[in-house]
Amino acid sequence: MVEKIKTFLESDILERYLLGNTTEMETLQAERYIAMYPEVRKVYNELQENLETYAKLHAVQTPDGLKEKIIARIRSERAGRRKFFRYAMAASVAACMFASASYFFWNQNQSLQEENNMVSNKIKLLEQDMKQQLEDVRNQFIVLNNPQTKKYNVRGNNNAKELKAVAYINPVKKLSYINVKKLPHLPEDQCFQMWAEVNGEMLNLGIIEEATKSDNLLALPYAKNAVGYITIEPKGGNQNPTVENIVANIAY
Repeated sequence: MVEKIKTFLESDILERYLLGNTTEMETLQAERYIAMYPEVRKVYNELQENLETYAKLHAVQTPDGLKEKIIARIRSERAGRRKFFRYAMAASVAACMFASASYFFWNQNQSLQEENNMVSNKIKLLEQDMKQQLEDVRNQFIVLNNPQTKKYNVRGNNNAKELKAVAYINPVKKLSYINVKKLPHLPEDQCFQMWAEVNGEMLNLGIIEEATKSDNLLALPYAKNAVGYITIEPKGGNQNPTVENIVANIAY
């Protein structure tokens, strides 16, 4: 059963179903998996929420009150004039308004085309981001549910005795994650930062915080004989690790 869910999540059916690009059979499969499996439903809901948030942020509204403005302008120009000049003026005003409206809508159309291009580019970036998030969710699912995954308990040294973390390493899938369960209290001008030494290069993995959920994982770059480090750094993080402030390390 787990293999079926993993295979389904590794396909792009869920993303295409969200965008309405699935076949009839794929649609039935997607709806069945969403209804049956909480893991799939969670991923689908996250994708749907991200897309809905993006659509709301970039919704384009048409101009309000344009029709009423045109009618009011024509009526004001008609008032108090003789019949011939009234009709002539109305025709002139209508022509001017038509030209103005044409220019307005042409200008709006140009703006909308530019906006559409921007939206299209942002949608592409969003799709890429969603695919990356989905890929990370899949990888986490694999690591947490694969019997070949090795689990390592990580403890802090004397400078961070309360630090507790769990590293998950899968040498077959070449995936590694860490879940920081507890961090000691630090002064406001300090923070904990994660590093990984991979193939002789030190990589900055950013500031880390105490996990609020058991499945809140931080990806570690996988490589043979890699080593992860947690250090205490100045607030905001550091470009290079402070070696004397290493409080924990994970050899994987």
